[in-house]
Amino acid sequence: MPGLDSPVKFVRGVGPQVSEMLAAKGIQTAEDLLYHLPFRYEDRQNPRSLDELKPGEMASVIAEVRGAALLRTRRMPLFELTVGQGRHALKCIWFHATYLEGKFHAGQTVALYGKIEPSRSSSNFKMIQPQFEILPDSSDDAETRLLEVGRITPVYESLGGSRLASRWQRKVIFNLLEDIRGKVPECLPASMVARLDMADREASLREVHFPPEGTSLTQLQSWATPPHRRLIFEELFFLELGLELKRRKMRERAGIAFETSDKVREAIREVLPFHPTAAQKRTLGEIVTDMRAGSPMRRLLQGDVGSGKTIVALQAMLVAIENGYQAALMAPTEILATQHFLAARKLLERSSRKYRLVLLTGSLDEDRKRANRALINRGEAQLVIGTHALIEEKVEFDRLGLVVVDEQHRFGVLQRFKLMKKPNQPEPDVLVMTATPIPRTLALSLYGDLDVSVLDELPPGRTPIVTRRVPEERSADVWDFVRKQVAQKRQAYIVYPVIEGSSDDQPELDFSHDDRVLTDAATSGAPPISESHREMSGKTTRKGKTADLFPGISAQKTAPKSKGAELKSAVAMHEKLRTGPLAGLRVGLLHGRLDADDKEVIMRRFQRGEIDVLVATTVVEVGVDVPNATVMVVEHAERFGLAQLHQLRGRVGRGAAKSYCILITGQSVSEQAEERLNAMVRTQDGFELAELDLSMRGPGEFFGTRQAGLPDFRVANLVRDRALLELAKHEAERFATVKPGEGTEAERARVWARLREAWQRRYGLVEAG
Repeated sequence: MPGLDSPVKFVRGVGPQVSEMLAAKGIQTAEDLLYHLPFRYEDRQNPRSLDELKPGEMASVIAEVRGAALLRTRRMPLFELTVGQGRHALKCIWFHATYLEGKFHAGQTVALYGKIEPSRSSSNFKMIQPQFEILPDSSDDAETRLLEVGRITPVYESLGGSRLASRWQRKVIFNLLEDIRGKVPECLPASMVARLDMADREASLREVHFPPEGTSLTQLQSWATPPHRRLIFEELFFLELGLELKRRKMRERAGIAFETSDKVREAIREVLPFHPTAAQKRTLGEIVTDMRAGSPMRRLLQGDVGSGKTIVALQAMLVAIENGYQAALMAPTEILATQHFLAARKLLERSSRKYRLVLLTGSLDEDRKRANRALINRGEAQLVIGTHALIEEKVEFDRLGLVVVDEQHRFGVLQRFKLMKKPNQPEPDVLVMTATPIPRTLALSLYGDLDVSVLDELPPGRTPIVTRRVPEERSADVWDFVRKQVAQKRQAYIVYPVIEGSSDDQPELDFSHDDRVLTDAATSGAPPISESHREMSGKTTRKGKTADLFPGISAQKTAPKSKGAELKSAVAMHEKLRTGPLAGLRVGLLHGRLDADDKEVIMRRFQRGEIDVLVATTVVEVGVDVPNATVMVVEHAERFGLAQLHQLRGRVGRGAAKSYCILITGQSVSEQAEERLNAMVRTQDGFELAELDLSMRGPGEFFGTRQAGLPDFRVANLVRDRALLELAKHEAERFATVKPGEGTEAERARVWARLREAWQRRYGLVEAG
């Protein structure tokens, strides 16, 4: 009889062959199978009547098969199924579904789930690409009928084609729960479970798979039942406990206790170009307090674009340097590393002290790199700025005291930890900077081992950026506006989604594929965008907003999809604009395929005002600082993600002059793109936009890949379960406190044992330090 840690092949109904298919889905043990929860539920006890349905809603219905036919059209084969209840009928259509021929027979009972749509040919409704399940009849065994009908039935994501679909999973999981009845160990202390009024573990697992009669279907669908909340809390608790343990272990390590004497304070005052904001003073105070402690600092400094993170980081680096240590700043790109180097050199020139700065990037010639590495190794380089070249094995610091990692999540956690653990070096302090505002839920999980400082105030003199949306057929008005700005001695960016050609798979890109997703939905049965998104996208503030900037342009409506539309590229549009609408202006071109020297020359010319208009890709998204630039034009704005659009907008508005962000949209704009664009027009608050971005895309897409360090959750969802994450963090801190502590000695031992097992395999996280 299997236990929770038994290999899944020993579960009744699985076996060696199926276990290999399950392993590909991350299910290796009996416990893994039990934590593969239903993604929705169907009420087969009180099914919906067809005459209750309303167009536009997602509905689950049970009906009798009346007829089925495969229709071959000129465009594609269509499979049409007609089901009914009494006098009412419902038509279901699948595209390219030749595999359904012969599957349905008159008199069968089927469960269907999909979007209800009006039918043009009759008064009845239809479903396009619905999910379906043929229900058991009198020829099926009693156990199958018990699990499939007359109850709230769980629906699972398939684990391997039709063979391992919901029906198979219900039977195997039901049998597994019966086999281990009374043998599921509790993994949380009994006192915690009682204090939080939570269900026990075994009952929770049983009821999320097979809800008892009377359970609220609404709560089930939103994962808000007490059993769901118990399992979600359990997963988040062990995540937060692991992060709390990492924080405590780090505090126990011997670090560098920096001093902040009058000499240090005077060194900082000498280089400050302006009076710091209250937020800058507060965050610097938090950083310096950490640096003065005897344990290594691990702190995240986040702030919106233009909030002055770099100047705060430079002050922290001066604290290390004035204490006789080296400081390193690691940037994600050579352009940004070079810009940091030039900006730091300019500020440090204000000082009466002579600091030695070194730039180390991959494109430097070998002689220069060798010479700079020698300066670093001998300790003569006090401030080292570079890219990933800083974590190469050939680079050894003499006395590394502080590491500043800019835009950290772009490196991936492995490089971050490698940087922290330089061989033969004392444990340096680490300050992570990000210009991408991070919602609190992600800060608690992805950066949960770091203390957080937030710059929530812009320096004085910054004026709000006017953001407008313009249809591409009125782009001539935009180019006229750009010419007028240049005539006023201003500069402009024009950003395109691709370098050349019309391909959307070039490595620089991170824009959205909403249109493709919507098109695919018509052929794959994927559920459409939620009604909440549709409602939000309807709350537009665009009306009347464009006319004041470009007279005669009304707010753009979503146009029908144009199949011939192609993406404009930076290379092609640079030539077209230079010889056409912007002829006579000095138009430059910048993109990721240029070599590092050419990029640097172009950026320096733009910064010196020798280029009026810079046509670019998203290579200018982060860190580029040209105060004289007042216009950011983004073509195909509907193709960019929300965070990317906000970062691009942040390239302007860095001086005292009024600045503009103009979003030119193509003919095809998806509903999610509408929502993003509306949000960009409505607000400049990066944290508000980040929360919206997280809710629209989910945590995985928000950071791109799991390499970014995002935990691999089985039941929790950081968007949905924010309140439980906060509770889990609080409870983890309480549990990790030895006195008073919680639970018996045996319970605490079980908790720590489970944490050790879960940290790498369950959460997919890398042990740090």
